[in-house]
Amino acid sequence: MISSLRRFLPKPFRNDKPVIPVVRLHGAIGGGGPLKSGLSLATASIPLEKAFSMKKAPAVALVVNSPGGSPVQSRLIFKRIRDLAKENEKDVLVFVEDVAASGGYMIALAGDEIFVDPSSIVGSIGVVAAGFGFTEMIKKIGVDRRVYTAGEKKVTLDPFQPEVPEDIEYIKSLQLEIHETFIDMVKSRRGDVLADDPDLFTGKFWTGRTGVQLGLVDAIGDVREVIKDRYGDKAEPKLISAPRGLFGRKAGLGVGLAKGRLLDGVGEELISSVEERAMWMRYGL
Repeated sequence: MISSLRRFLPKPFRNDKPVIPVVRLHGAIGGGGPLKSGLSLATASIPLEKAFSMKKAPAVALVVNSPGGSPVQSRLIFKRIRDLAKENEKDVLVFVEDVAASGGYMIALAGDEIFVDPSSIVGSIGVVAAGFGFTEMIKKIGVDRRVYTAGEKKVTLDPFQPEVPEDIEYIKSLQLEIHETFIDMVKSRRGDVLADDPDLFTGKFWTGRTGVQLGLVDAIGDVREVIKDRYGDKAEPKLISAPRGLFGRKAGLGVGLAKGRLLDGVGEELISSVEERAMWMRYGL
């Protein structure tokens, strides 16, 4: 009712300036734990749905800053963005901060346009799996490891056993399938502007400036600059965040309150933090 009467108010009392909702998608993808949230469909859904539901907003801006992670969560977030954009008839403007690489770039593909800083890192269109081998260590410290399985491949790539060439080939075949899915997404979203460069799908990554030349992204620009250029000097970005729940944690993320669960999570959290830090360091961050 108030909204419908606003048009009868004198112009100085109206609030007609365009407001563009902004959602930040930050962090390693799927890297959550009991004590820390990662970027996933669960963490991104609420702010995305809230942003796209703003009726008068002509577009939604997404600020992406991620070194990658789970290909499944990356694609799920991408698909949710595209579905919401179609349902609500909104343009999607993506702005890359430090990095949108691997799964981070997969999410950025959801944008109708992708903007970067000249020094942003983009690309890394590939798939990687990494781990450690502890076979010599357990021999030295005198550990006798016992594993019982039903299914001969249940301990594929066990870090406490020597590598098996057949297992490595199998894992690589899975990676190729995932890589092909990623390549298809890039070609579907950017195929008409991609440069003919043999390195595009090798996992190599580039600065934002070079990314523009390769067609991976569209232009140099930041959120406030582009919004005001597109929608007028009075247009304002509005940050949309997930509501905070218990202990300040974002809603939608389960927290194990039992003492045992929290203590169990500490070791996992330390490993997760090291792995995530290594992902950022790969891009010099």
